[in-house]
Amino acid sequence: MHPTGIGIGHEALVAAWQAFMENGRAEEIAGGIDPAVVRSWRRCVYRFNPQSRPRPASISRNALYSIIRAQQDLITIATPFIEDIHQFTEGSRYAVALADGAGCLLIIGGDPTAVEQAGALGFSQGTYWSENSAGTNGLGLALMEAMPVQVVGAEHYFSYLHEFVTAAAPIHDVRGRVIGLLGMIGPRDPVTSHTLGLVMAAARAIGNQLQANWYLEEANQHLGQVNTILGAIVEGVIVWNQQGEIRHVNEQAANMLQINPRTVVGRPLADVVRLPPELVTAIDAGDEFRDVEVSLQALGRDVRCVVTLRPIFEAGAQPVSYVALLSPIEHVRQIAQQQYGAQTGLSIEDIQADSPGMRRVVRQSRTAARGAAPVLILGEGGVGKNLLARAIHNDGPRADRPFIDINCRAIPHELMTREILGREQDTNTRGQPSKFELADGGTLLLDQIENLTLELQAALLHVIETRHVTRLGSSQPIPVDVRIVGATTANLEELVAQGNFLSHLYYRFGVFKIDVPPLRERVEDIPLLAERFLARQTAREERPMWIEDEAVRFLTRYPWPGNVRELESALERAMSQSRDSVIRPGDLPEMVRNGRVLSGRHPLAQPVLSVDEAEREAIFRAGWACNGRVTEMAGLLGIGRSTLWRKMRQLEISPSIFKN
Repeated sequence: MHPTGIGIGHEALVAAWQAFMENGRAEEIAGGIDPAVVRSWRRCVYRFNPQSRPRPASISRNALYSIIRAQQDLITIATPFIEDIHQFTEGSRYAVALADGAGCLLIIGGDPTAVEQAGALGFSQGTYWSENSAGTNGLGLALMEAMPVQVVGAEHYFSYLHEFVTAAAPIHDVRGRVIGLLGMIGPRDPVTSHTLGLVMAAARAIGNQLQANWYLEEANQHLGQVNTILGAIVEGVIVWNQQGEIRHVNEQAANMLQINPRTVVGRPLADVVRLPPELVTAIDAGDEFRDVEVSLQALGRDVRCVVTLRPIFEAGAQPVSYVALLSPIEHVRQIAQQQYGAQTGLSIEDIQADSPGMRRVVRQSRTAARGAAPVLILGEGGVGKNLLARAIHNDGPRADRPFIDINCRAIPHELMTREILGREQDTNTRGQPSKFELADGGTLLLDQIENLTLELQAALLHVIETRHVTRLGSSQPIPVDVRIVGATTANLEELVAQGNFLSHLYYRFGVFKIDVPPLRERVEDIPLLAERFLARQTAREERPMWIEDEAVRFLTRYPWPGNVRELESALERAMSQSRDSVIRPGDLPEMVRNGRVLSGRHPLAQPVLSVDEAEREAIFRAGWACNGRVTEMAGLLGIGRSTLWRKMRQLEISPSIFKN
């Protein structure tokens, strides 16, 4: 019963128990009995004989050991409390027990006499004192009600427990689940509410200790995660408090500044690192400082890096600590290189070269890849100059370094100098690295190089000759190791003669000069280029594509003023027109089928067709116009139907290819 119920006489309890067992009518029971006890009687009356003496269910020794190992944390925390209860109740013939969340007794303590007497009742290690095994009792009822319970004398369902008191209180975990019980069993006389109060206090203390341990473990896990994160990030991290004392230095910051983190923690920051004035100003004002390139002095040594400062606030208006993220210049360059210089796996071996002109280009490219001098790639737009530059880079010793591609025509003249040479940090503007710094160790491709201003041409010549670059607004040269590749569609010799391109810069590109022929001059490469493009699209879209030989013949007859870029565009359009993964002549663009070229002022020469090719072309045009209806085709061509059939058989043309 609950502690408020102490005081009901034993005779009244016995009379109430007997009345219930005889007629099962709760309303005739004397008032004052805990309703939880009555509910338990009602659950037990259909399962047990109250006059019998059943043995509580027990488990094997191996199963008990498994449960004890699983509940070791609970047992470790509860054991000192069980010993304290035994000390406080010594001589009272009470046994103290710890049970798991299912009511299985794990450990039992107390006076030896009390433990022996409890064991005679079945109150022993490895037995279940749930309601299903031992009827109405303190431990079983505490499990059912999830609250502290004391069952006195005749409140027990089985009569053989009427001379005893059982009290128990649940032990909760941090989520509120009942994970165990702390219980006591002893003689009925004298009965007192202090027994229940004792187990309640001890059970709550055990739960609090479990909760404290859980929070401590959680805090340690979070601390470990924070330390792991601080150690794993690329940036260096320095943390100091409001008094200026260093609280944490991660390994990356220690390596950058060449300091020992164990010896500097606790020391004033000013004794270890000398901060620039702009950073000191931001600290005094409690402001953030984002991605600013500065120069720090660590133990008298200059360290150039990019700094982000974040003040940490708690309750007040003033920051309680500061976190500085230090990014090495090399790391910042790598990030920019990923943005500006997307890499490709193209190599010189991947270049399609069946034509004599392209085989010459491949040979020259292999030689250039092994060298270090600047490279000049000439050719019409769309011939693949950029891809060739990437292939030279990937086949050379700089393959694992950045490749940055700059289109000089796309940069406005008023911004070109700043974009290419960069800008030094000052009080009003943020610093910006030059493209030579971003490509340091790798390759810088200057596409449409003829669009560089004369000033930038002179600066480029200076970088090639001295291997140093000077940013705008700075007088300090920065060493760079970068290979220059220029690409152009213009005639640089004419520009040199006109004074629009520096002759000395042009001569610097004279070591490796590669002239890529237009696609119309290397017709042998067209089938290979088409096959490779379809293979790439098949791998990308997981949709196999083929092209008929007849369609390939149309490709080889077209002059391709847009070169490889136009070829790939035409094939991509044909793929979208194809319905069964096969590209046929009808899927090709009309101007490719008809040989028409969109040109400007200077039209390109059209291919000369033989008589057979002209007849084939005329039949194909009529077939597409008439959807394969032979009679209409003959009318358009001005010949007889039988003559048309004969020519179509000779040229192996079927009307079915023009359907739909």
